[in-house]
Amino acid sequence: MAEALEAVVAEAPAAVFESRSRVVEGVRAYGLIAAMWLRSTMAYRASFVMTAFGNFAATAFDFVAIMLMFSHVDVLGGYTLPEIALLYGAAGTAFGLADLVMGSMDRLGRRVRDGTLDTLLVRPVPVIAQVAADRFALRRLGRITQGALVLGYALVTLDIDWTVARVLMVPLMLLSGAAIFGAVFVAGAAFQFFAQDASEVQNSFTYGGNTLLQYPPTVFAQDLVRGVTFVVPLAFVNWLPALYVLGRDYPLDLPDWVAFLPPVVAALCWAVAGLAWRAGLRAYRSTGS
Repeated sequence: MAEALEAVVAEAPAAVFESRSRVVEGVRAYGLIAAMWLRSTMAYRASFVMTAFGNFAATAFDFVAIMLMFSHVDVLGGYTLPEIALLYGAAGTAFGLADLVMGSMDRLGRRVRDGTLDTLLVRPVPVIAQVAADRFALRRLGRITQGALVLGYALVTLDIDWTVARVLMVPLMLLSGAAIFGAVFVAGAAFQFFAQDASEVQNSFTYGGNTLLQYPPTVFAQDLVRGVTFVVPLAFVNWLPALYVLGRDYPLDLPDWVAFLPPVVAALCWAVAGLAWRAGLRAYRSTGS
């Protein structure tokens, strides 16, 4: 018994080292593939500028629609335009960061159907890094820029009682929100191993979740708010931390300290997404083509 325990203890550091090595290898592979697509994009700079501006303009229409609503009302669900701009900007920026890094994951179903995923499996680098970096689209910076501008407008316009905690909450909210959205991208891609034509299901949680978070929780039914808080925890992307910055009451009468949980929620989401990805990859069967 003692010898078996010693053997397990001896093998643990090697397993940890191997896991870290795979992560470093994946990050390196992602960087090399993304750099290849960046060089390809910059070969046609005029095209890049136009597509990035198009991405910026297309996403800006969402906020234009909100501004049109406020041309007829003073508040929406008890929130003013600058307050909703804070929610919109935080969600848009966080989602834009995740979309830039992991947005290509929705192409996995197509690779499973046509058999091109097999070419990624034979390469000596993590498959997830190859799928995520595939066709890395720098034009998605347009979405990030648009969200950041709206967020900047909100932070300048709002009369916020700034404290150290509130100041730190803003970058914490953006980074944690991007991580949560990134985990949703991975989990959605894992689902496509089983339901090969399910990119729209994934988009309903990513793009749809981003649209949902652009509005205050008070305009939605309580059951929906519970779902995006306790089931798919998108509320931790911006609702809970942003309401802490605004000094507003939390939905569902949650305690104040939940505003500081986004990093923990992001880590848990990535743990679940990682397990789902491994299960999907193990269940994959080649098309034979």
